[in-house]
Amino acid sequence: MTEKLIVDMPVIVEGKYDQIKLDSVLEARVIPTRGFGVFRSEEMREFLIKLSQKTKIIVLTDSDGAGRVIRNHLKSFLPPEAMINLYIPDIEGKEKRKKVPSKAGTLGVEGMKAELLRKLFAPYARGAQEVSDRGGITKADLYDDGLLGGVDSKLKRYEIAKKLSLPKELSANAFLDALNMMCSYDEYKELLK
Repeated sequence: MTEKLIVDMPVIVEGKYDQIKLDSVLEARVIPTRGFGVFRSEEMREFLIKLSQKTKIIVLTDSDGAGRVIRNHLKSFLPPEAMINLYIPDIEGKEKRKKVPSKAGTLGVEGMKAELLRKLFAPYARGAQEVSDRGGITKADLYDDGLLGGVDSKLKRYEIAKKLSLPKELSANAFLDALNMMCSYDEYKELLK
C-alpha cells in the first residue's frame, strides 16, 4: 500500500465523497463545503476566514460549472494570498456510485485516480522541496503570446490547459494562476512551441 502524503494545510473540497477520496490519499484536514451549503452557512464562512488568517488553504473543486461557482464564492471572501487553487483535469466519465454522469459528463474529485491526486498534492506535502523557479508569467505575457485578447486566444488557452491536465473552462485569471503554480517562465515558453 502506498503511503499517504502528509499535507499540513487544510484542503477545501465540495462534498463528503471528495473528502473520502482525499482521505485515502492524504493525511490532511479535509473540509467539505457541503456543495452549495457554503453559500448559506455563515458559520462555515467565518470558520474559513479565521482559518485563512492562520494558514494557507488549498481549494480543490470539480472542474464543472458548480465547482467553478463554489470556488469563485470562496474567492469572494478569502484573501487571495491565503488560497492555493488546485485543478483536476477534464476527464470524461461517471463516478461509480452515480447512475448517470454529471451534467458536464466529466469526473469530479471523487472519480480521480489516486496517482493523479498524489501528483497534484506532492508539491504541498510535508518535506517537499519548494520549487522557487515557478511563476513570473504575467497577463502581458498571455496577451503577447496570443492567449489573451485575441481571436483564437480561448482556443489557444484550451490547448495549453490540455497539455497541463487543467480543465479547459478556466477563466483567464484562473488559467494564469494555474500556470504560475505549475510552470517556470521558461517552461511556459516551451509549452507555447
